[in-house]
Amino acid sequence: MDALVNQLPIGLAIGAVLLLAALGLNFTFGQMGVINMAHGEFIMVGAYTAYVLHAWAGLDPTYSLIVALPLAFTITGTLGWLLELGLIRHFYGRPLDTLLLTFGIGMILQQAARDTFGAPNVDVPAPAWLTGGTTLLGGIRLHHSRLFILALALVCVAAIAYHLNHSRQGRQMRAVIHNRDLASVSGINTRKVDATTFFIGSGLAGIAGVALTLIGPTGPTLGTNYIVDAFLVVVIGGLGQLRGTIIAAFGLGILNATVEAWADASLAKLLVFAAIIAFLQARPQGLFTVKTRALT
Repeated sequence: MDALVNQLPIGLAIGAVLLLAALGLNFTFGQMGVINMAHGEFIMVGAYTAYVLHAWAGLDPTYSLIVALPLAFTITGTLGWLLELGLIRHFYGRPLDTLLLTFGIGMILQQAARDTFGAPNVDVPAPAWLTGGTTLLGGIRLHHSRLFILALALVCVAAIAYHLNHSRQGRQMRAVIHNRDLASVSGINTRKVDATTFFIGSGLAGIAGVALTLIGPTGPTLGTNYIVDAFLVVVIGGLGQLRGTIIAAFGLGILNATVEAWADASLAKLLVFAAIIAFLQARPQGLFTVKTRALT
């Protein structure tokens, strides 16, 4: 029991990382039906943004982190907006084509990273106030960097929830999620909504990349380590469902940490995938579904 309790903070940290990685996909995949395989490379771009600010611009780790978060959001959001504007808009309704298209874009971004920064991984030093940790009663160790990632994920969720419920653009996004055709005939510019949605979803990937620099090295293949799990989180939570994404991310993170407490990493991964398959067999629509008055 003590081992499982000690794994809880690790599970929450894993869940926070998965949540940051999956938040963007919750919109681009859940709302727009685009299988964006380049989402992982957007995460990588966000991580390299933090690296450039520290290693090339010479900023202090604290300032580089503070500047990297909004800058990475802007850079990756712009990349996603350009991708949607120039290519993806021509492939709506053809998910397999978007998969192949964005997979190719991802390979291009990976190679560009190798040409620019080299193939070996690089490290981005964390601020001094995020090093170390706090030990609670019972010997539970809370790493400051993981607590920061958890707080960052919760702030992003709060900002998204506010945007969806209290802004005109957010309400239009919800309308398009529920019924795209009805939203269009009601006067909503779905093309503009799609472009904005892709900007926000891709920008969130950049924030996830900055967060990942706090717990590991940065390399051209950084995003590929998280893209599959991020898609699983979105599918388990329910397409376009924010609360489902939150529950699925932390549930999957805690499940991973709990299984790894008594099994090696490979066996734990196999058991977690088996549990996910069993869940989707019983509930293929995910935890939550979009309620709609559409006839189809």
